[in-house]
Amino acid sequence: MLENIKDKRHQKVLILRIDKLKIDPEKQGKPLTGQLINYRSVRAVGQRYRILYKVEIDKVVVLVVGVGLRKEGDKGGYL
Repeated sequence: MLENIKDKRHQKVLILRIDKLKIDPEKQGKPLTGQLINYRSVRAVGQRYRILYKVEIDKVVVLVVGVGLRKEGDKGGYL
């Protein structure tokens, strides 16, 4: 998904934001509800992008499952 983002500056900022998830990922972003109840969301690049991730504490794994432009005003669409 990152490769599909044409603006290299945005890619770099997103990579840095994802890298920050290494430290206390469960304290970052916000927990999601509904079909994505086990996932969290954090915004990046001036709130334009949303990074979806899941924290697996027992395995010490942060799994980034999506990166994309936020849909303005769309509470139901996460990417």
